[in-house]
Amino acid sequence: MLSKYEKELLVTIWEKMSLKAEDIGSDALFRMFTVFPKTKTYFAHIDISPRSPHLLSHGKKIILAIARGARNIDSLTTTLAPLSALHAYHLRIHPTNFKLLSHCLLVTLATEMSDEFTPAAHAATDKFLSAFSAVLAEKYR
Repeated sequence: MLSKYEKELLVTIWEKMSLKAEDIGSDALFRMFTVFPKTKTYFAHIDISPRSPHLLSHGKKIILAIARGARNIDSLTTTLAPLSALHAYHLRIHPTNFKLLSHCLLVTLATEMSDEFTPAAHAATDKFLSAFSAVLAEKYR
């Protein structure tokens, strides 16, 4: 799936993005809610305006979870098992939303990283986010 180079690249990308976790995560969430309005269904109880405390907090959690996944990519299923169960059984988030958020994260990263978001970085991140989404959706089967 991912080469050794891609795995190293992902760790580097997500380590950098962890430093800006609130900003990156809240921007990606806001993009998702704007571009895909049906995703707001699961967030009716929070303020989803740009840079709201709720989006900053949840966005940070998302980015830190992704960074943890990148550091533990060879054991992604085990690493994400608690999150998968939470989203499937307790929150009941539709798994399509993971893919939509992944798309919005790619756009956010491209905007944030500019020239550093090379085609290789884009490809590796896309593959990784697809795997991440698939693992989160495993408990739905």
